[in-house]
Amino acid sequence: MSLHSKINKTSLKSIKSTLITRLVLLSLFSSLILLTVQCASIKQPTGGPKDSIAPVVLNEFPANFSKNFKEKKISITLDEYIKLNNQQKEISISPDMDRLPQFKVKKKILEITLPDSLEQNTTYTINFGKGLVDYNASNPIINYSYVFATGDQIDSLSISGNVTNALTKEKEKEVRVLLIPISQDSIFGKKKANIFAQTDTVGNFKISNLRANTYRIYALKETNNDRIYNNPDELIGFLKDSIVLDKDLSNINLQISKGTPTKFRVLDKKIENTGRIHLVFNRGVTQPKLILLNDEENDKTKIVNYSQKQDSAFIYISNLEKDSLKFVLSESNSVLDTILIKKTNLKLDRSIVPITSPSTGKVDRVKHLTLSSLTPIKTIDKSKIKFTEDSISKTNFQLQLDSTVANIYHIRYNWRKQKNYQIILEEGAMQGYFGEKNKEHKLSLTYDDSDNYGDITFTFTSIDSTKQYIVELIDEKKEKVYRRDILNNATGKLGYKEFPGGKYTIRIIRDDNKNGIWDPGEVYKLTQPEPLVYLNKTFTIRANWEQNETFSLQELNDIN
Repeated sequence: MSLHSKINKTSLKSIKSTLITRLVLLSLFSSLILLTVQCASIKQPTGGPKDSIAPVVLNEFPANFSKNFKEKKISITLDEYIKLNNQQKEISISPDMDRLPQFKVKKKILEITLPDSLEQNTTYTINFGKGLVDYNASNPIINYSYVFATGDQIDSLSISGNVTNALTKEKEKEVRVLLIPISQDSIFGKKKANIFAQTDTVGNFKISNLRANTYRIYALKETNNDRIYNNPDELIGFLKDSIVLDKDLSNINLQISKGTPTKFRVLDKKIENTGRIHLVFNRGVTQPKLILLNDEENDKTKIVNYSQKQDSAFIYISNLEKDSLKFVLSESNSVLDTILIKKTNLKLDRSIVPITSPSTGKVDRVKHLTLSSLTPIKTIDKSKIKFTEDSISKTNFQLQLDSTVANIYHIRYNWRKQKNYQIILEEGAMQGYFGEKNKEHKLSLTYDDSDNYGDITFTFTSIDSTKQYIVELIDEKKEKVYRRDILNNATGKLGYKEFPGGKYTIRIIRDDNKNGIWDPGEVYKLTQPEPLVYLNKTFTIRANWEQNETFSLQELNDIN
């Protein structure tokens, strides 16, 4: 073989080997790319906004609002996968059917199989409430309904209006509005209402496809979602009179409030480690009276303090040697309940614990120091109060019992800037009615010279001299009451002198029963909440300012 032939064979072998190597590498590279693509393709996208869009109905068969309905099955197609949520409570049918339809979800389709016992010439409404939702995020179709008639006409009457909170006057969203024929008023029974709608984000509602009838209407802010008023914590609104529906009705205004429980209960009863006995009731008690049985000495000397709403009581007795205590609670001289309290293995400490205010450690020309205690104070011995200003003993401070609020004492002094004060309540400075006394108590104070106080005077006009008005100074959120006053009808004026600076508003209540508090609606008595109005703005009390505001009560007087 020639040298040329050998070289060609060697070259061919080299080229073939190189080609094979490249093909292997290319194959491996292609496989790697394919694997990468495949791995990337199975990853789910992350981030992005949360799905908050409800499903959309694409098709209904038979068509919604069909007449002369004879089908046995309804098919509703939506634009995404769906499911039923809380079906038993959310979905209702009006009027009732002898047997409930069967609901079945097939991906994006809801199938409803109807029973054979449909009444003739009747309009049926299937209300879904919030029971039809998308599969992933459970976004409901609000107030969706499917309507059909077995006769040749669809009931077409409607009722619309709004729901507000009777105390705050704010619009109430997601509140059930229930419409019940007077022949089957079931809101207080075991049978849930089956004609209902839900208020929107601004408190409006509309119930459609109604037949002419006489109804009662309620708004119910529920705790258990059963469309039955069976919980005292639920807020309810109603019209006093029934509704004769023979044409479309609008502007129905329902005010919800938490009514007074019809059945009295003691919510809590205990003996605290201070020896104080605490009772909590589920409602206020009119003219309450507590008698301690089988313990004449303790009963005769006991001290009982009731809360402002008279829905709780604090009781103090001389000794707690017995294993149990039995009280009889009366309301307006009629026995209401017998309350047994068993003494647990408490380690009692009946010392008086001083409560001082302000708690910030700063006093000023308005906020002098106050002393109080949970234990009723019989007396405070001024000689056992050591008062120093920059470590120098002072005796020219004043100690006075508050003229209106029991168990509060004031320590007044000509406080000065850049001075440090210390007050020591020596042991026994505060004495209780049953031998209680305080342990030594120390506090340090400085003077606050920010002087953040102002005056504002309200003049009320259009006063009805036969009525009583309660004026409440409240915060912007309508949650905290700073002061509550009965308006002097003769002067029509109410002033807040040297009041802390800040933003406030006022609420004026027409106290129709003149009991000094706002009364909610009582559905069992068909009495509406006591009317009230708000100052239509917030006002600012500014330091060292004197302001005047005028407020007409005509709107309040015009409320029926």
